[in-house]
Amino acid sequence: MPNLTQQTSYMPADIRITIDHGLGCLTLDRPQAMNSLSLDMIRTMSQALSAWRTDENVHAALINSSTPKAFCAGGDIRFFYDVGIAGLRGGSALLEDFFTEEYALNHLIHHYPKPYIALMDGIVMGGGMGITQSSAAARIRIVTERTRMAMPEVNIGLFPDVGGGYFLSRLPGQIGTYLGLTGEIAGAADALYADLADVFIPRKELPALLTLLASVKDRQYRQAIDEFAAPFAEQIDPANSVLARQRDLIDRHFSHDNVAAIVESLKQDDDPFAKKTLDSLLQRSPLMVCVSLEQIRRSANMELADCLRLERTMVRRCFEHGEVLEGIRALVIDKDHAPQWRPASLAEVSQEMIAPFFESAWPAYAHPLRELD
Repeated sequence: MPNLTQQTSYMPADIRITIDHGLGCLTLDRPQAMNSLSLDMIRTMSQALSAWRTDENVHAALINSSTPKAFCAGGDIRFFYDVGIAGLRGGSALLEDFFTEEYALNHLIHHYPKPYIALMDGIVMGGGMGITQSSAAARIRIVTERTRMAMPEVNIGLFPDVGGGYFLSRLPGQIGTYLGLTGEIAGAADALYADLADVFIPRKELPALLTLLASVKDRQYRQAIDEFAAPFAEQIDPANSVLARQRDLIDRHFSHDNVAAIVESLKQDDDPFAKKTLDSLLQRSPLMVCVSLEQIRRSANMELADCLRLERTMVRRCFEHGEVLEGIRALVIDKDHAPQWRPASLAEVSQEMIAPFFESAWPAYAHPLRELD
C-alpha cells in the first residue's frame, strides 16, 4: 500500500482509502454485496490501520460506507459456504485465514490508540459490528435513523463472533444475551440505550459532519462530534426504545444459564414481546443457541484477546460440525428457509454436544491468535 500522507487517496478493490488533513478514512465500497467483508477487504483495513497507528500525519481513523443501504452486512457468507464445502473435501486455507485475520483486525480496532470514528448508517450486522465496537476510550460510534444493528449469527447456525462474546456480555443487564441468542435487530435508539453507539446524527447531516471533521483543530474529534450532534438529540429517545421498554422482561427471562430455562420462562409469560421472542428463539439452530449462551457467559470474565482465541476455536468447530453450512444453504443458497438443524430440537441438545465447541483446536503455542495481548 502506498505511503499515504495529507490529502492523498488510494482505492484498492472494495475500499476507498483517503487522508484529508489528518483524518484517515476507510470507505467500504462493495455495494453489490451490502459491504460484506471479503478477505481482501480485511487485509486492506488491517494494513491501513496498522500503518496509521504510528503515522504522525494521521490523527484519527474513520470508517464509513459508500452505500446508504448498509454500513456492513457482515462477513461474506457465500464465500464461507463455497470454501466450507471445499473444506469438507480436504480443507481450505482461505477459510482459516479469513477468521484469523478478521479477529486480529477486531483486536486492533478494539485497542486502537487514536480516535476511531464509525459512521454506522444502514445495516450493521455480524462482522460489521466487529469493526465498530471498539473498547478504546477514543471510540466514537455514530448512528442514524437508518441504522439497523444485529448479531444474527444464530440464524445461520453460527454464534456471535468477532468479539461478540466480549461486548455482548458487557451490555447492560441481559440485553447482550437477548441480542446474541435471538439475533434480533436494534435500531438507533436501542443502540444508544444499550451502549452499542455513542451519538445520533441524521443521515442527511453526514456530509456536513465529514466536512467538519476534515477541519478539526487540536485533534478534538470527540468534542467536535458531540457539539455537532447536540441539536439532534431531541429527535431520538433511548429511554423510550424497545430495549428500554422491555428491559425488565429481557433481564428476567434471559438471566438463566441454560436455554431450556429461558424457553420455559418465556412460555410462562403472556406478554406479546415475550411470545415474539420465544418464536424467534425457537427458529434458530438449537445447538448454536446453546453454544452461544455458553460463550456469552464464559466471555463475561475473559479479556478480549482470550475471547477472540476462544471464538477462533469455536468457528473451526462450527465448520467441522456443518451446522453453519446448512444454515447458509437454507438462507442464501437454496433460499428455502427450511434448515435441517442437527439436532432438530432444544430437548435433544446435551452438554456433551456443546462441550466440543470449546475444546481448543490447537495447543496454546500454535494457536493462530497466540500473539494477541
